[in-house]
Amino acid sequence: MTEKSGLFQRLAGWFDSRFGLSYPLLRPVPRYAMNPFYWLGALTVVAFVIQGVTGAIMMLYYIPSPTQAYSSTQYIFQSVYNGRFLETIHLYTAYAMIALAFMHMMRGYFVSVHKKPREAMWVIGMLMGFVTLGFGFTGYLLPWTVVSKSATDVGVGMVSALPQPVSSLLTFLIVGNGGDSAELLRFFDLHVMLLPAALLILLVAKMYMLEAHGVAEPTGGAPVEAKPKLTPIFPDVTMYLFELSLLFGAGMLLVSALFPLNLPPQYSPAAAAQYIPQPDWYFLWVYQVLKIRVFEGSTGLAMALTVVSAIFVLLIILPFLDRGKAREASKRPVYTTLGVIFVSEVVVLSYWGMVTPGKIIPVEQAALVIGGTALLIAVGSALIYRAMYSRAKGRLALAPSKEVPSSELKTGLAFTGLVALGALSLGTLVNGAAGVILGGPSLGGLMVIAAAAVFLALDLLGSAFLIYRLDLRTGSIRRRVKVLETGWRDS
Repeated sequence: MTEKSGLFQRLAGWFDSRFGLSYPLLRPVPRYAMNPFYWLGALTVVAFVIQGVTGAIMMLYYIPSPTQAYSSTQYIFQSVYNGRFLETIHLYTAYAMIALAFMHMMRGYFVSVHKKPREAMWVIGMLMGFVTLGFGFTGYLLPWTVVSKSATDVGVGMVSALPQPVSSLLTFLIVGNGGDSAELLRFFDLHVMLLPAALLILLVAKMYMLEAHGVAEPTGGAPVEAKPKLTPIFPDVTMYLFELSLLFGAGMLLVSALFPLNLPPQYSPAAAAQYIPQPDWYFLWVYQVLKIRVFEGSTGLAMALTVVSAIFVLLIILPFLDRGKAREASKRPVYTTLGVIFVSEVVVLSYWGMVTPGKIIPVEQAALVIGGTALLIAVGSALIYRAMYSRAKGRLALAPSKEVPSSELKTGLAFTGLVALGALSLGTLVNGAAGVILGGPSLGGLMVIAAAAVFLALDLLGSAFLIYRLDLRTGSIRRRVKVLETGWRDS
């Protein structure tokens, strides 16, 4: 009985420490948090509010039917007072909401806000990010233009390529029983009812936890005081957020006035046949990956979507992977470099997809661009960290050497190099295998495959070795292997 009671108390304590069930609300905010970069999430919520207001006005005129969706949207553009301006604000604010959510996530990644005791906050924040993408995906179809319908068909096709039974379940959830009418009505219901409700529930949970844990301390610059100066919620923080919201809203109004939307043609099968389908910009990087020749066909498409899904899963469970105590980017070379590589790949692939609509990408070209981007970032990171290490050792006389241990820094730099070289080896291996399958076996092709396979195997072995060494500082290794710790110094 005592054992069960102790287990219950530990579980209750864990949930209370993560979710803040017994903490007071409306706590003051530290002075260092009065910085716009600390309020990217709040601005995302402001964008959501603007979306709700403008969307509610448009719902007075919009009819979710394939035969009337376009005409009702056209009526808003042409006959409703400032209707075109209203539609423009709604779309641009949706884009801003997605961009702000991505910036909020990456800032949190680089300053390690996902670490104890904020693991649950990170997971809920990631779920909110997926809901935000769901807003973009479902809302894009509603005008029923040739652009939006063709792009949505691409997205639905991507979902249908996922393994069963996930594919059937998701297809039913977003499309319904089939047919244009069921699809449009399902997207409308998701966009105006289910997704807003889900986002509000997640927002309440996250705000409650934020009140429990407070904002994360800064990771660089001047040291934080033991008792930092606090700013009261009312009126200081409230007015500060109000001013930021006004600036954001003014920016959206200005951009919408300068660059008003033009309504594309109505969707029809004949019009769609003349149009090259592309998803909207926030899904363009995923679509560009799917356009690589090796991922053609149902099997290749399922493999590509599995890889992309694995990236999202890794982001969700990041707090349980990156468990070290260090939060500074200078002490997390591997995770920092991987984060920069991720952002760079998203930007490169999105731009590449924008300038190559409908084109199948050769495998060797994809390997060169994707692997080359990773290699350039890894080399640049190695040079930067080497300069930081030199400074820490005193050659630039700016920081004490104990802040960047030699063993950890060298291991991190080696690991980032292995990640980049592994990407090139994998791309070469896939390219060689595709050449043999499509053009028949040849001595040169087989030699390329063999060499790439050997390098990839060595790369994986080296990565496992270095991951072990990086885990030495987390204290999570239960069984020590002395031969793998040669030259390692704890500090």
